Amino acid sequence: MIRTLLVSCYYALAVLLVLPFLILWSVITGKPDLMYGLSMKAVRLGNRIAGIRVRTFGLENIPPGPCVFAANHASNVDPLALFPAIPRRVGILVKRELFRVPILATGMRRAQFIPVERSGREAIEVGDAAVRCLKGGLSLAIFVEGTRSPDGRLRPFKKGAFAIAIQAGAPIVPVSIAGAQHLMRKGERILRPGEVTIRFGPAVDASQYTMERRSELLVRVESLVAAGLPADQQPLLAAPGDAPASSE
Repeated sequence: MIRTLLVSCYYALAVLLVLPFLILWSVITGKPDLMYGLSMKAVRLGNRIAGIRVRTFGLENIPPGPCVFAANHASNVDPLALFPAIPRRVGILVKRELFRVPILATGMRRAQFIPVERSGREAIEVGDAAVRCLKGGLSLAIFVEGTRSPDGRLRPFKKGAFAIAIQAGAPIVPVSIAGAQHLMRKGERILRPGEVTIRFGPAVDASQYTMERRSELLVRVESLVAAGLPADQQPLLAAPGDAPASSE
């Protein structure tokens, strides 16, 4: 409980006392890179305060140009572990509720984060904004299950991220996040210390797929994400052709 309170206070102070100056700098320069870079350093420090250790594998699989990082999602710890581990600035699809937080919302908009509404006309607008980001040279990070898994096991992927990648002609990097569900379970507010492992799998070229074949692309990426997860995070009903979990 004490560790959770310390981390919460740390992030609250960072948003209230530091982020406004970084936002101002991004407005003056017209570039959010410094704000984003320092924010990721702040998250890394927050992870250390929380006792979260992050191990990263497969960075060599990340292509040089804009791409979609397609990750599983089992805990609120996932973003804290994943985003600083990606060695470039990325646009992030964020649930709309977070854009109600003063100051933080302004910083996220400056960094080209995209608020997500999961249905109706706004879902189409989110897809269009994501495609524009990729075509403009900015990579995207997406939790492709659409919501957190309640038990840590991989859930079926939503098709939206794959439609975005096909429209933009961008490669998809499968990302397997293991262990975060033990540090903060869905529905809990207590943060526990521990280790999170992130594996970047081999990129899949979405430009080789059409919209009619996006289900094939989904199955391919889903199998690669599953391949990087331990047994207790494997889907209960594995799709045909899924590779076994990595033992690294």
